[in-house]
Amino acid sequence: MPRIAMIVGAALVAVGLVGYVAAQFASLTALIPALFGVLLVALGWLAEIRPGARQHFMHAAAALALVGLLATARGLLKLPTLLGGGELERPAAVVSQSVMALVCLVFVVLCVQSFVQARRASRGGQSA
Repeated sequence: MPRIAMIVGAALVAVGLVGYVAAQFASLTALIPALFGVLLVALGWLAEIRPGARQHFMHAAAALALVGLLATARGLLKLPTLLGGGELERPAAVVSQSVMALVCLVFVVLCVQSFVQARRASRGGQSA
């Protein structure tokens, strides 16, 4: 999972940079996904180099991704309007928010699955 966190973080950095360019360098808020991405890369890297604290870093990464998902979910609500040809004030922001929300959602799901598997393994395969 630490490597997946770093890959997801790199993807979010790319989303932020593309969004910033799409906004013609006028909106610093377009870089928000990049900030989340840098933090996820850092947490993944820390989990790699400090195996004793891996669980803590990965829980922090999952929590960060959940915050990212919740913060950008409204973009998903506007996406049907955009895809249907409707008018939106900042279509690039809707796309960026939607992509970030989906990337964060996938990462949160992967983290939860990993945490469940780790818990089962620590219990000797017994479920709660």
